[in-house]
Amino acid sequence: MTHSGEGRSAVAGVGTGRGYGKTILIGDMFVYLGIPAIVSAIPQYTAAVVREGREHGWTVIDNRPEVPGYKEAKRDQQIRSISDILSWLRLSDRPGLKLEIELGGDLVAGSGIGASAASCVALVRALDDEFALGLSEDEINHAAWRGEFAYHNKPSGIDNTASCFGGILVFRQDPSTETNHVERLRLPEPVEAVLVNSGVTVDTASKRAHLAAVEGKDPQRFASFLKLIAAQAAEMKEALVRGDLRQVGELMNENHRLLIEMDLSHPEIVHMARAAAEDGAWGAKVCLLYTSPSPRD
Repeated sequence: MTHSGEGRSAVAGVGTGRGYGKTILIGDMFVYLGIPAIVSAIPQYTAAVVREGREHGWTVIDNRPEVPGYKEAKRDQQIRSISDILSWLRLSDRPGLKLEIELGGDLVAGSGIGASAASCVALVRALDDEFALGLSEDEINHAAWRGEFAYHNKPSGIDNTASCFGGILVFRQDPSTETNHVERLRLPEPVEAVLVNSGVTVDTASKRAHLAAVEGKDPQRFASFLKLIAAQAAEMKEALVRGDLRQVGELMNENHRLLIEMDLSHPEIVHMARAAAEDGAWGAKVCLLYTSPSPRD
């Protein structure tokens, strides 16, 4: 699959765009603490179409498939996100703006799969197409990141980066400067992964507060866990590059055991991971869920 310029519309007065979902193999909850994460875009996507509306301002029609209740739970965040993107792109100030936004695609809107980032990337691409903004890929990614604030308070940028650029990436954020470093991995051959939906919708905006509470219980133990996860991420990177998927699976299992010890998993996820192992999976882990990969290129 391609990504540069993807979603250009041949219909006058209609802008289109796509944003892809993601799965994180390791490090998902600790990026802002400087721990590297390995993330992969997946083929499923959110599609956005923008066209002239009937009323002043903007309206949204959300036809995305969803985990039951997800879209309603995220409705207020979605409204803020779209408003933020329009403001960032200086479109909301245009006199006489009448805009209809329609969301669709085959990415099921739910927690842990980058649904909000995919919709943000898709919308920015569609707006760029409709209004001929001439945005670069980096500018599209940045505008989508601005849209992610409504969902995550202070997003690291990992989800929108995977959605925008595709492929499988090592993503690391420098905590002192909040600068992101992204490395694209080249795998010997495509990788298939099975993503299982727990049906649980979570508020990822509360992630940092939850992690702070976990750290506060035993700071030294928390720090030792972070060192172990960073080491696991480094090992997984090397295993992926050499195509050792069994080792990748073992590292996923080890990482999930650590997350359970840190009270960062969920009984439903534990059950599903155990069932996957019994059915022959080499590895399984929680993806951005806590209690209180197929490259696009």
